[in-house]
Amino acid sequence: MKKLITAFMLTMVGAVSGMSSAAAEITIAVAGPMTGQYASFGEQMQRGAELAVADINAAGGVMGQKLKLTIGDDACDPKQAVAVANKFASEGVVFVAGHFCSGSSIPASQVYEEENILQISPASTNPKLTEEGGPNVFRTCGRDDQQGTVAGNFLADKYAGKKIAVLHDKTAYGKGLADETKKQLNKRGIKEAMYEAYTAGEKDYSALVSKMKGAGIDVFYLGGYHTEAGLMIRQAREQGYNAQLVSGDALVTDEFWKITGNAGEGTLMTFSPDPRKNPAAAPVVQKFRDTGYEPEGYTLYTYGAIQAWVHAVSIAGTTDTMKVSDALRNNQFDTVLGKIGFDGKGDVTAPGYVFYVWKNGTYDYM
Repeated sequence: MKKLITAFMLTMVGAVSGMSSAAAEITIAVAGPMTGQYASFGEQMQRGAELAVADINAAGGVMGQKLKLTIGDDACDPKQAVAVANKFASEGVVFVAGHFCSGSSIPASQVYEEENILQISPASTNPKLTEEGGPNVFRTCGRDDQQGTVAGNFLADKYAGKKIAVLHDKTAYGKGLADETKKQLNKRGIKEAMYEAYTAGEKDYSALVSKMKGAGIDVFYLGGYHTEAGLMIRQAREQGYNAQLVSGDALVTDEFWKITGNAGEGTLMTFSPDPRKNPAAAPVVQKFRDTGYEPEGYTLYTYGAIQAWVHAVSIAGTTDTMKVSDALRNNQFDTVLGKIGFDGKGDVTAPGYVFYVWKNGTYDYM
Protein backbone atom coordinates (compact mmCIF):
# COMPACT_ATOMS: atom_id res chain seq x y z
CA MET A 1 0.00 0.00 0.00
CA LYS A 2 2.81 2.40 0.87
CA LYS A 3 4.34 1.86 -2.55
CA LEU A 4 0.99 2.59 -4.19
CA ILE A 5 0.58 5.85 -2.24
CA THR A 6 4.12 6.90 -3.10
CA ALA A 7 3.52 6.18 -6.75
CA PHE A 8 0.27 8.14 -6.61
CA MET A 9 1.98 11.11 -4.95
CA LEU A 10 4.75 11.09 -7.53
CA THR A 11 2.15 11.05 -10.28
CA MET A 12 0.39 14.06 -8.72
CA VAL A 13 3.64 15.96 -8.31
CA GLY A 14 4.40 15.31 -11.96
CA ALA A 15 0.94 16.53 -12.96
CA VAL A 16 1.25 19.69 -10.89
CA SER A 17 4.72 20.25 -12.28
CA GLY A 18 3.34 19.90 -15.80
CA MET A 19 0.56 22.35 -15.02
CA SER A 20 3.07 24.86 -13.65
CA SER A 21 5.18 24.48 -16.78
CA ALA A 22 2.16 25.11 -18.99
CA ALA A 23 1.13 28.10 -16.88
CA ALA A 24 4.62 29.51 -17.31
CA GLU A 25 3.94 30.03 -21.01
CA ILE A 26 2.13 33.00 -22.53
CA THR A 27 0.39 32.11 -25.76
CA ILE A 28 0.42 34.65 -28.57
CA ALA A 29 -0.42 34.24 -32.23
CA VAL A 30 0.27 35.42 -35.75
CA ALA A 31 -2.47 35.27 -38.36
CA GLY A 32 -2.41 35.83 -42.10
CA PRO A 33 -2.61 34.13 -45.50
CA MET A 34 -0.35 31.17 -44.90
CA THR A 35 -1.88 29.52 -47.97
CA GLY A 36 -3.44 30.87 -51.15
CA GLN A 37 -2.31 33.43 -53.68
CA TYR A 38 -1.11 35.86 -50.99
CA ALA A 39 0.88 33.26 -49.05
CA SER A 40 4.14 35.14 -49.63
CA PHE A 41 2.84 37.78 -47.21
CA GLY A 42 1.83 35.11 -44.73
CA GLU A 43 5.37 33.79 -44.85
CA GLN A 44 6.74 37.27 -44.16
CA MET A 45 4.51 37.57 -41.09
CA GLN A 46 5.23 34.06 -39.80
CA ARG A 47 8.98 34.46 -40.14
CA GLY A 48 8.88 37.85 -38.41
CA ALA A 49 6.83 36.44 -35.56
CA GLU A 50 8.95 33.31 -35.14
CA LEU A 51 12.22 35.21 -34.87
CA ALA A 52 10.70 37.80 -32.54
CA VAL A 53 9.48 35.06 -30.19
CA ALA A 54 12.80 33.22 -30.36
CA ASP A 55 14.75 36.41 -29.57
CA ILE A 56 12.41 37.40 -26.73
CA ASN A 57 12.55 33.93 -25.18
CA ALA A 58 16.34 33.87 -25.49
CA ALA A 59 16.43 37.14 -23.57
CA GLY A 60 14.37 35.72 -20.71
CA GLY A 61 10.82 35.90 -22.01
CA VAL A 62 8.08 38.18 -20.68
CA MET A 63 7.67 38.66 -16.92
CA GLY A 64 9.76 35.52 -16.43
CA GLN A 65 7.56 33.48 -18.74
CA LYS A 66 8.29 32.07 -22.16
CA LEU A 67 6.20 32.98 -25.18
CA LYS A 68 4.46 30.25 -27.13
CA LEU A 69 3.54 31.10 -30.73
CA THR A 70 0.53 29.66 -32.52
CA ILE A 71 -0.11 30.29 -36.21
CA GLY A 72 -3.44 30.91 -37.92
CA ASP A 73 -4.13 30.67 -41.65
CA ASP A 74 -7.00 32.88 -42.81
CA ALA A 75 -6.11 32.73 -46.54
CA CYS A 76 -7.32 36.37 -46.66
CA ASP A 77 -10.88 35.07 -46.36
CA PRO A 78 -13.16 36.94 -43.90
CA LYS A 79 -15.06 33.84 -42.75
CA GLN A 80 -11.87 31.88 -42.27
CA ALA A 81 -10.40 34.83 -40.34
CA VAL A 82 -13.32 34.74 -37.90
CA ALA A 83 -12.84 30.99 -37.48
CA VAL A 84 -9.14 31.54 -36.78
CA ALA A 85 -9.98 34.27 -34.24
CA ASN A 86 -12.39 31.98 -32.42
CA LYS A 87 -9.80 29.20 -32.41
CA PHE A 88 -7.27 31.58 -30.85
CA ALA A 89 -9.78 32.50 -28.16
CA SER A 90 -10.30 28.80 -27.31
CA GLU A 91 -6.53 28.35 -27.04
CA GLY A 92 -6.10 31.16 -24.52
CA VAL A 93 -4.24 33.50 -26.88
CA VAL A 94 -3.76 36.93 -25.28
CA PHE A 95 -2.26 38.77 -28.26
CA VAL A 96 -2.47 38.45 -32.05
CA ALA A 97 -0.05 39.94 -34.57
CA GLY A 98 -2.42 40.01 -37.52
CA HIS A 99 -4.17 39.83 -39.80
CA PHE A 100 -2.78 40.80 -43.23
CA CYS A 101 -5.80 41.60 -45.41
CA SER A 102 -8.06 44.35 -44.09
CA GLY A 103 -11.03 42.21 -45.11
CA SER A 104 -9.81 39.64 -42.59
CA SER A 105 -8.60 41.96 -39.83
CA ILE A 106 -11.86 43.88 -39.55
CA PRO A 107 -14.24 40.95 -38.89
CA ALA A 108 -11.64 39.16 -36.75
CA SER A 109 -11.24 42.29 -34.62
CA GLN A 110 -14.86 41.95 -33.51
CA VAL A 111 -14.06 38.51 -32.08
CA TYR A 112 -10.93 39.83 -30.39
CA GLU A 113 -12.89 42.65 -28.77
CA GLU A 114 -15.52 40.23 -27.47
CA GLU A 115 -12.87 37.81 -26.21
CA ASN A 116 -10.61 40.53 -24.74
CA ILE A 117 -7.63 39.71 -26.98
CA LEU A 118 -5.22 42.45 -28.03
CA GLN A 119 -4.63 42.79 -31.78
CA ILE A 120 -1.83 44.60 -33.61
CA SER A 121 -1.97 44.29 -37.38
CA PRO A 122 1.35 44.69 -39.17
CA ALA A 123 -0.33 45.17 -42.55
CA SER A 124 -4.06 46.02 -42.60
CA THR A 125 -4.37 49.59 -43.85
CA ASN A 126 -8.13 50.17 -44.22
CA PRO A 127 -9.10 53.08 -41.91
CA LYS A 128 -12.16 51.18 -40.64
CA LEU A 129 -9.94 48.82 -38.65
CA THR A 130 -9.06 51.44 -36.07
CA GLU A 131 -11.90 53.86 -36.72
CA GLU A 132 -14.53 51.25 -35.89
CA GLY A 133 -12.45 48.77 -33.88
CA GLY A 134 -12.34 48.53 -30.13
CA PRO A 135 -9.71 49.87 -27.71
CA ASN A 136 -7.79 46.61 -28.15
CA VAL A 137 -7.01 47.19 -31.86
CA PHE A 138 -3.72 48.64 -33.12
CA ARG A 139 -1.51 48.55 -36.22
CA THR A 140 2.17 49.12 -36.95
CA CYS A 141 1.48 50.02 -40.60
CA GLY A 142 -0.10 53.18 -41.98
CA ARG A 143 -3.62 53.82 -43.27
CA ASP A 144 -5.11 53.95 -46.74
CA ASP A 145 -6.22 57.55 -46.33
CA GLN A 146 -2.57 58.45 -45.66
CA GLN A 147 -1.30 56.28 -48.50
CA GLY A 148 -4.01 57.46 -50.88
CA THR A 149 -3.20 61.09 -50.19
CA VAL A 150 0.46 60.52 -51.07
CA ALA A 151 -0.47 58.58 -54.21
CA GLY A 152 -3.13 61.08 -55.31
CA ASN A 153 -0.76 64.00 -54.93
CA PHE A 154 1.95 62.16 -56.84
CA LEU A 155 -0.40 61.42 -59.74
CA ALA A 156 -1.66 65.01 -59.78
CA ASP A 157 1.86 66.44 -59.76
CA LYS A 158 3.52 64.06 -62.20
CA TYR A 159 0.70 63.23 -64.60
CA ALA A 160 -1.26 66.45 -64.89
CA GLY A 161 -2.79 66.57 -68.36
CA LYS A 162 -2.46 62.80 -68.82
CA LYS A 163 -5.24 60.22 -68.86
CA ILE A 164 -5.38 58.41 -65.53
CA ALA A 165 -7.30 55.21 -64.76
CA VAL A 166 -8.13 54.05 -61.24
CA LEU A 167 -8.69 50.30 -60.79
CA HIS A 168 -9.65 48.23 -57.76
CA ASP A 169 -10.28 44.58 -56.88
CA LYS A 170 -13.47 45.15 -54.81
CA THR A 171 -11.77 44.12 -51.55
CA ALA A 172 -11.72 46.20 -48.36
CA TYR A 173 -8.04 46.90 -48.99
CA GLY A 174 -8.00 47.38 -52.75
CA LYS A 175 -11.18 49.44 -53.12
CA GLY A 176 -10.39 51.42 -49.99
CA LEU A 177 -6.94 52.38 -51.28
CA ALA A 178 -8.17 53.15 -54.80
CA ASP A 179 -10.99 55.32 -53.50
CA GLU A 180 -8.70 57.29 -51.18
CA THR A 181 -6.32 57.89 -54.09
CA LYS A 182 -9.20 58.92 -56.33
CA LYS A 183 -10.52 61.24 -53.62
CA GLN A 184 -7.20 63.09 -53.37
CA LEU A 185 -6.80 63.20 -57.15
CA ASN A 186 -10.26 64.75 -57.47
CA LYS A 187 -9.48 67.13 -54.62
CA ARG A 188 -6.54 68.36 -56.70
CA GLY A 189 -8.96 69.13 -59.53
CA ILE A 190 -8.16 66.13 -61.71
CA LYS A 191 -10.89 63.77 -62.88
CA GLU A 192 -9.85 60.21 -63.67
CA ALA A 193 -10.47 59.11 -67.25
CA MET A 194 -11.58 55.64 -66.12
CA TYR A 195 -12.70 54.01 -62.87
CA GLU A 196 -13.01 50.23 -63.10
CA ALA A 197 -13.39 47.21 -60.84
CA TYR A 198 -11.83 43.86 -61.65
CA THR A 199 -12.13 40.42 -60.11
CA ALA A 200 -9.18 39.16 -58.11
CA GLY A 201 -7.92 35.65 -58.80
CA GLU A 202 -8.38 35.62 -62.55
CA LYS A 203 -5.52 34.84 -64.93
CA ASP A 204 -6.48 36.91 -67.96
CA TYR A 205 -6.90 40.67 -67.73
CA SER A 206 -6.22 41.31 -71.41
CA ALA A 207 -9.74 42.67 -72.02
CA LEU A 208 -9.28 45.33 -69.32
CA VAL A 209 -5.80 46.08 -70.62
CA SER A 210 -7.19 46.47 -74.17
CA LYS A 211 -9.90 48.78 -72.88
CA MET A 212 -7.31 51.04 -71.23
CA LYS A 213 -5.13 50.93 -74.33
CA GLY A 214 -8.07 51.88 -76.54
CA ALA A 215 -8.99 54.75 -74.22
CA GLY A 216 -5.44 56.11 -74.38
CA ILE A 217 -4.78 55.70 -70.65
CA ASP A 218 -1.28 56.93 -69.84
CA VAL A 219 -1.09 55.73 -66.24
CA PHE A 220 -3.23 53.37 -64.22
CA TYR A 221 -3.42 53.30 -60.46
CA LEU A 222 -4.22 49.83 -59.10
CA GLY A 223 -5.76 49.26 -55.68
CA GLY A 224 -5.13 45.57 -55.14
CA TYR A 225 -2.52 42.88 -54.75
CA HIS A 226 0.70 41.92 -56.49
CA THR A 227 -0.67 38.90 -58.34
CA GLU A 228 -3.24 40.81 -60.38
CA ALA A 229 -0.99 43.86 -60.75
CA GLY A 230 1.80 41.65 -62.08
CA LEU A 231 -0.45 39.93 -64.59
CA MET A 232 -1.89 43.22 -65.84
CA ILE A 233 1.43 44.91 -66.45
CA ARG A 234 2.81 41.79 -68.13
CA GLN A 235 -0.22 41.49 -70.39
CA ALA A 236 0.00 45.22 -71.17
CA ARG A 237 3.58 44.86 -72.33
CA GLU A 238 2.62 41.82 -74.40
CA GLN A 239 0.16 44.10 -76.24
CA GLY A 240 2.87 46.71 -76.78
CA TYR A 241 1.08 49.00 -74.34
CA ASN A 242 3.50 51.07 -72.25
CA ALA A 243 1.24 52.68 -69.64
CA GLN A 244 2.75 53.41 -66.25
CA LEU A 245 1.60 51.20 -63.35
CA VAL A 246 1.32 52.85 -59.94
CA SER A 247 0.12 50.90 -56.92
CA GLY A 248 0.37 50.47 -53.16
CA ASP A 249 2.09 48.51 -50.44
CA ALA A 250 0.79 45.09 -51.54
CA LEU A 251 3.51 45.02 -54.22
CA VAL A 252 6.31 44.75 -51.64
CA THR A 253 7.13 41.13 -52.39
CA ASP A 254 9.58 39.47 -54.74
CA GLU A 255 6.62 37.45 -55.98
CA PHE A 256 5.61 40.52 -58.02
CA TRP A 257 8.78 40.32 -60.12
CA LYS A 258 8.45 36.57 -60.48
CA ILE A 259 5.14 37.23 -62.21
CA THR A 260 6.22 40.20 -64.32
CA GLY A 261 9.83 39.58 -65.21
CA ASN A 262 11.21 42.60 -67.04
CA ALA A 263 7.66 43.86 -67.65
CA GLY A 264 7.67 45.03 -64.03
CA GLU A 265 10.57 47.42 -64.65
CA GLY A 266 9.68 50.95 -63.58
CA THR A 267 6.53 50.03 -61.64
CA LEU A 268 5.93 52.53 -58.83
CA MET A 269 4.38 51.88 -55.44
CA THR A 270 3.90 53.44 -52.04
CA PHE A 271 5.11 51.81 -48.84
CA SER A 272 6.31 52.94 -45.43
CA PRO A 273 10.03 53.66 -45.00
CA ASP A 274 11.97 50.40 -45.34
CA PRO A 275 12.83 49.20 -41.80
CA ARG A 276 15.73 47.18 -43.20
CA LYS A 277 17.53 50.50 -43.60
CA ASN A 278 17.05 51.37 -39.92
CA PRO A 279 20.43 50.95 -38.12
CA ALA A 280 18.64 49.68 -35.01
CA ALA A 281 17.26 46.79 -37.05
CA ALA A 282 20.63 45.73 -38.47
CA PRO A 283 21.27 42.83 -36.05
CA VAL A 284 17.81 41.37 -36.67
CA VAL A 285 18.10 41.84 -40.43
CA GLN A 286 21.44 40.04 -40.35
CA LYS A 287 19.92 37.13 -38.43
CA PHE A 288 17.36 36.69 -41.18
CA ARG A 289 19.95 36.95 -43.92
CA ASP A 290 22.19 34.44 -42.17
CA THR A 291 19.39 31.91 -42.61
CA GLY A 292 19.07 32.78 -46.30
CA TYR A 293 15.86 34.77 -45.87
CA GLU A 294 15.45 38.40 -46.92
CA PRO A 295 13.15 40.18 -44.41
CA GLU A 296 11.20 42.18 -46.98
CA GLY A 297 7.73 43.67 -46.81
CA TYR A 298 5.92 42.97 -43.56
CA THR A 299 8.51 40.72 -41.91
CA LEU A 300 9.89 43.43 -39.66
CA TYR A 301 6.48 45.05 -39.21
CA THR A 302 5.37 41.80 -37.58
CA TYR A 303 8.54 41.55 -35.51
CA GLY A 304 8.01 45.16 -34.41
CA ALA A 305 4.37 44.54 -33.47
CA ILE A 306 5.45 41.78 -31.09
CA GLN A 307 8.24 43.95 -29.69
CA ALA A 308 5.80 46.78 -28.97
CA TRP A 309 3.40 44.40 -27.22
CA VAL A 310 6.20 42.94 -25.08
CA HIS A 311 7.38 46.41 -24.05
CA ALA A 312 3.81 47.39 -23.15
CA VAL A 313 3.31 44.21 -21.10
CA SER A 314 6.52 44.96 -19.21
CA ILE A 315 5.26 48.47 -18.44
CA ALA A 316 1.79 47.27 -17.44
CA GLY A 317 3.17 44.35 -15.43
CA THR A 318 0.42 42.15 -16.81
CA THR A 319 -0.97 40.75 -20.06
CA ASP A 320 -4.40 42.18 -19.25
CA THR A 321 -5.62 43.59 -22.56
CA MET A 322 -6.98 46.90 -21.29
CA LYS A 323 -3.91 47.66 -19.19
CA VAL A 324 -1.58 46.75 -22.06
CA SER A 325 -3.69 48.88 -24.43
CA ASP A 326 -3.25 51.86 -22.12
CA ALA A 327 0.49 51.26 -22.03
CA LEU A 328 0.63 51.10 -25.83
CA ARG A 329 -1.17 54.44 -26.16
CA ASN A 330 0.83 56.26 -23.52
CA ASN A 331 4.41 55.29 -24.29
CA GLN A 332 7.04 55.18 -27.00
CA PHE A 333 8.82 51.94 -27.87
CA ASP A 334 12.21 51.17 -29.40
CA THR A 335 11.64 48.56 -32.09
CA VAL A 336 13.11 47.36 -35.39
CA LEU A 337 10.78 49.94 -36.95
CA GLY A 338 12.46 52.70 -34.96
CA LYS A 339 10.83 54.51 -32.05
CA ILE A 340 7.07 54.14 -32.40
CA GLY A 341 3.93 54.88 -30.42
CA PHE A 342 0.19 54.71 -30.99
CA ASP A 343 -2.50 57.37 -30.99
CA GLY A 344 -5.90 57.19 -29.35
CA LYS A 345 -7.34 55.17 -32.22
CA GLY A 346 -4.53 52.64 -32.20
CA ASP A 347 -2.78 53.95 -35.32
CA VAL A 348 1.00 54.00 -35.28
CA THR A 349 2.77 57.32 -34.88
CA ALA A 350 5.61 56.86 -37.34
CA PRO A 351 6.83 58.30 -40.65
CA GLY A 352 4.31 58.05 -43.47
CA TYR A 353 4.46 56.70 -46.99
CA VAL A 354 7.16 57.14 -49.60
CA PHE A 355 7.48 55.98 -53.21
CA TYR A 356 9.46 52.96 -54.39
CA VAL A 357 10.35 51.80 -57.88
CA TRP A 358 10.97 48.29 -59.20
CA LYS A 359 14.33 48.01 -60.98
CA ASN A 360 16.21 44.90 -62.07
CA GLY A 361 14.12 42.61 -59.90
CA THR A 362 14.29 44.60 -56.66
CA TYR A 363 12.49 47.60 -55.22
CA ASP A 364 14.04 50.63 -53.57
CA TYR A 365 13.29 54.27 -52.92
CA MET A 366 12.39 56.17 -56.08
